[in-house]
Amino acid sequence: MKKYFLSLFASLLITSAFAQTTAKNAYQIRVKIDGFTEKQLYLGYYMGDKQYVMDTALVDAKGEFVFSGAEALKGGMYIVVLPPNNDFFQILLTDKEQSFFVRTTKDKPGENVKFEGSKENTLFYDYVNYLNGKRPEAEALGKEIEAAKDNPTAKEAAQKKMDKLNQDVEKYQKDYVVKFKGTLAAAIINANINAEPPKTFDNLPEEEKNRQLWLWTRKHFFDNINLGDNRMLRTPFLFQRLDYFVNKLSVQHPDSISVAIDTVLQRLRPADEAFKFYLIHFLNSFAASKFVGMDAVYVHMAEKYYATGQANWANQDQVKKIVDNAKKLKPLLIGKTAPDIVLERNGARTMLSQVKSEYTLLYFWRYDCGHCKESMPAMKKFFEKFKDKGITLVAICVKPAQDQPECLKYIQENGLTGWYNAFDPTGRYYVQYNVETTPQMYILDSKKEIISKQVPADQLEDVMDKIIEMNKKEKESAGNK
Repeated sequence: MKKYFLSLFASLLITSAFAQTTAKNAYQIRVKIDGFTEKQLYLGYYMGDKQYVMDTALVDAKGEFVFSGAEALKGGMYIVVLPPNNDFFQILLTDKEQSFFVRTTKDKPGENVKFEGSKENTLFYDYVNYLNGKRPEAEALGKEIEAAKDNPTAKEAAQKKMDKLNQDVEKYQKDYVVKFKGTLAAAIINANINAEPPKTFDNLPEEEKNRQLWLWTRKHFFDNINLGDNRMLRTPFLFQRLDYFVNKLSVQHPDSISVAIDTVLQRLRPADEAFKFYLIHFLNSFAASKFVGMDAVYVHMAEKYYATGQANWANQDQVKKIVDNAKKLKPLLIGKTAPDIVLERNGARTMLSQVKSEYTLLYFWRYDCGHCKESMPAMKKFFEKFKDKGITLVAICVKPAQDQPECLKYIQENGLTGWYNAFDPTGRYYVQYNVETTPQMYILDSKKEIISKQVPADQLEDVMDKIIEMNKKEKESAGNK
């Protein structure tokens, strides 16, 4: 069973004298691998979507490798990695079983595994061996079904055999979970059994059936996994499960995603280490999100968890930085009314709120900004195409008053005179729009509400076409009511 270290674990289908710890070593795992001639062996663990090496053992005079340490290991699923090809096999660790002996072979390290002093691992590999024994039958039936694709009768017969095999495996899994309830092995296997939706959904029209299945799946997605168990943190499937719930099973809107993350964190909360890991993970993920509007998720998490002291592991400077950043972002979220600023051009002053236009494109730029210069051709092309479609391009040169002549010179030299070129003499734009870098861009509606932002210049045409089309449909829909 050859796998590669640092690859994702796709499924569990692919997968004495040492019973007491000593005062010297809180954990002691002895490993013997027949046919393995390398001098080193690695012990790794799962965390999030990655795997890490945590211990190295050298071969001893008996041809064994001993992983040991004075501090007990956290419970979960670990991996023993065989260099140089990084083949590996998995082992389970619990608070009660931290010292045991394991023996396997170099050629099939994940199939020929025997344990002494570990009931958990013996139970787990009973399950793995059962699945390995069923795999040849499943593969043969898969080939039989494929070969009979042009013969409906033969295909149906083979499919019935496959269905029966799947039913047998499912029954074995469920019986196993009940029989060995309370073990880590049973908890891991149960976590990979999907909850079954009601059969009554099959009688619904297709569209309603899919909607009800989606709602039911969201509600029961974590029925078989205890997220409050810290041991689940060190498994290969937890990250994939949580990521799917938040980023695939939830509507990809900031409000829906925030609710999904709250649901996950609430379930994780009893597992303090897992709660900490995934709170940090989701905060960082949405802080760096490239999708427009997802900064609202970051703001939500900063306010709900960091501003209220629930991230009690973080130092005060770190918390303050996160909360302050959220405060800067909040007034600029999609749906908010754009902060009003002074616009001065040709010696006359007005306010942004007084610019009458179906859409306002607010663009902060500098004549000495490399990215601004790169985006200018696309911006110019966009304006020429959309200037008669109800769009006003308000361009703010973010330079102090004494540098405004250079701004005007750049405007003239590059033919940008059709824009609403201005500057804010008060300098308040810098704080109100958090203009630490340029260019920055906001698309506002007629009420000066932010409807999109930070759109790359070369994508502006597509984005604006969609906004105009959507607005048109909304007006038509309102007119038909």
